[in-house]
Amino acid sequence: MSSDLLEAGLATDTPETRVPVTIERALSALAMAALCVITFANVLARYFTDYSFAFTEEYSIFLMVVMTMLGSAVAAAADRHIRITFVADRLPTPVRRVTETIAWGAALVMFGFLIWYGARLTYDQWRFEETSPGLGNPQWLYTVWMPLLAVVVALRILGRIARILRRSV
Repeated sequence: MSSDLLEAGLATDTPETRVPVTIERALSALAMAALCVITFANVLARYFTDYSFAFTEEYSIFLMVVMTMLGSAVAAAADRHIRITFVADRLPTPVRRVTETIAWGAALVMFGFLIWYGARLTYDQWRFEETSPGLGNPQWLYTVWMPLLAVVVALRILGRIARILRRSV
């Protein structure tokens, strides 16, 4: 991949990424497509029949969570997470690497909390047989994907931290 594409922000993977993000991209594209189809179908149904599909809200929220988590994994792998680098870019390279490692470490801690508390929430929903308000589906079927995909993001963050530490040696 050319450095011009990387500098312009047009490249999606850094050359140093060992595990490609093809699966995450494909799944997020499928989630986006499904979200568009069910939302468009709901709009058509409301327009022509004044009737709304009840399942669209539950499924739309679920698909947005999936897209967000998969997008976070892709962004972590490609080092494209949103951040303010005004100060960090002006630091000496060794200090910048330390601050970058601390920032990614903070993200890892946050996703660790999401894994832990998301798993506990999923377990409680399963244990108490909680159902979704619109369709009455078991709520844990929607929630279980949050901690699972947070594990994917955390692994991508660990890969990013490993690459930073390898560069500094």
